[in-house]
Amino acid sequence: MQLVVDILILGAGWTSSFLTKLCNERQITYAATTRSGRDSTIKFVFDPDSDDIQPYVGLPKAAAVLITFPIIAKGASQRLVRLYTESHGDLDGGEKTKFIQLGTSSIWDGARLRTDWPPKPTENKWYDRHSPYVKTPRAEAEDELLALSDNYPATVLNLSGLWGGARSPKNWVERTAGSKELLKAKGSLHLIHGDDVAAAVLAVAKNFEKAQGQRWLLTDGRVYDWWDLASAWGTPSKSAPAKSTSEPCEPQLPVDADRGPQAAWVRELMEEMDVRALPRNIETLGRALDSREFWNTFGLSPCRARIEE
Repeated sequence: MQLVVDILILGAGWTSSFLTKLCNERQITYAATTRSGRDSTIKFVFDPDSDDIQPYVGLPKAAAVLITFPIIAKGASQRLVRLYTESHGDLDGGEKTKFIQLGTSSIWDGARLRTDWPPKPTENKWYDRHSPYVKTPRAEAEDELLALSDNYPATVLNLSGLWGGARSPKNWVERTAGSKELLKAKGSLHLIHGDDVAAAVLAVAKNFEKAQGQRWLLTDGRVYDWWDLASAWGTPSKSAPAKSTSEPCEPQLPVDADRGPQAAWVRELMEEMDVRALPRNIETLGRALDSREFWNTFGLSPCRARIEE
């Protein structure tokens, strides 16, 4: 009899580091793949254009398959599901393998997906999983997967900004707010920690009847203001001289110089834009994501709400 794992992770990367840890804690069996087969994973390369079943034969049978990598080619989602199920068959009792695809919340962010500059504000301020979304190739591939759900149970989890482990939002400030003009254009930020992604995946796998055939939106339940974060964190100033250690009575550098120019830029922008306090309200931030339905449906609360190291 072929060994059946609880979850097969196709594409072991950042997400899997949190998921495998939680699986171990809960004694949930799993297997994972990488392109190279590194770190005791199974070597597997997904070819979106190939109908060769052989790469799938070496994969274990699983109650749930988590697809972590994006699929953008037409027909590729259907091909992956078909080849995996044809090579493994149904589970005991005729139960079918479930498929979970990880996606991105950027499909609800028309401003980020446009090329005009500066980006125009989005018309609708609040978005939830039922809101219209941009039909990117990735989103269309996810729709293709969901359309199979009557015969092959499937769901999609669209994740907001991922953080945790080596991914620290503090490190993003220099890239996203490296000038006053860039910072001026920044509005809201939505995040979810890797621990909460892992908990969400296992909750869906355990209660798949609640998720089947549906697209879900995941955030930590908060809307962050980039001005607020950049002002608090800043970036180290590359031009500021080092503090003296030999002359302790020498006047210290101002705090703003110590952590970069962002705090000063935010003060100036608040005066220019008549913003009286941070964080700004939703009408000013331009986009807010409402992920309550997922957490309520599966009876969970984000365990890593708020950005804390």
